[in-house]
Amino acid sequence: MPTATTERRPAEAPRRLSTPEELRRWSERCRAAGLIVGLVPTMGALHAGHRSLVQRARADCDRVVVSIFVNPRQFGPGEDIDRYPRSLDDDVRFVTEERADAVFVPTVAAMYGESAATTVHVDASITGVLEGAHRPGHFDGVALVVAKLLIACRPHRAYFGQKDAQQCAVVRRLARDLDTGVEIAVCPVVRDDDGLAVSSRNAYLNGDDRRRALAIPVGLSAAAAAFASGEHHPAALCALVRRPMEEAGFAVDYVAAVDADSLAAVDVAGPGCQILVAGRMGATRLIDVIRLGIDRPPLDAAGSHGAQVPGVIGIQGRE
Repeated sequence: MPTATTERRPAEAPRRLSTPEELRRWSERCRAAGLIVGLVPTMGALHAGHRSLVQRARADCDRVVVSIFVNPRQFGPGEDIDRYPRSLDDDVRFVTEERADAVFVPTVAAMYGESAATTVHVDASITGVLEGAHRPGHFDGVALVVAKLLIACRPHRAYFGQKDAQQCAVVRRLARDLDTGVEIAVCPVVRDDDGLAVSSRNAYLNGDDRRRALAIPVGLSAAAAAFASGEHHPAALCALVRRPMEEAGFAVDYVAAVDADSLAAVDVAGPGCQILVAGRMGATRLIDVIRLGIDRPPLDAAGSHGAQVPGVIGIQGRE
């Protein structure tokens, strides 16, 4: 008589797709069979944050495709596209272990060709502020590649990480305004044990810079604690985030309390208001976000208590 086993079968390699047309045909077959299709767009160098997206997609959908494409259109002059980490073999193993059904790995030529003449622009009220002000044209590149992915794949749902909060706002508006019918699912920030949001760029941080970078979760935790205690003045909350960053040696690009959808500055911080952060530690640029009244403070969420940052007073996590 057969007995149940807890041994996990080896994961099958996902179907590898190389052109938008191959992605389209794969998705059409899935949809024709009545299956729910989920898309996880990435630029590779996959980490725990991407794992959370794939696992959420697997839970929600019948079929999941992960795209891996370092999009040149979203890098400006002098930005780090040549330095951006690339680990395709490791990424394919990662996708295989997470049991994605397909992986889309196009070349730049396959995505754009030599004669592409179309751009996609979301209104400057969303794309020209914060990241957009520091990285002109960045969100036009994001909007173009996301539009191309949604058109080629026609997924029922597409999954993005909350850490890129402005990107999420841009993609939500694009998907809605173009009547794509795609549900944009935003998944919570994933953090390392010390509270720092996981990012492919964390690999650039040396040991001392990594410790100093913890000023971001320290500041976000301070703002979350103040909000929970009744502080609703945006300037006061943002100052709690900015101060430890500056003391730790960050070159702060911005700390802003904004509405999640419009990205407009808020007069009073209420539940769901987002504090967005960007700054440079050495040569590495980091971003982060917290949704006030929704997200656990980063130090609590990471299970860290009293994390110390050089030059900054540690914040004791709640027990």
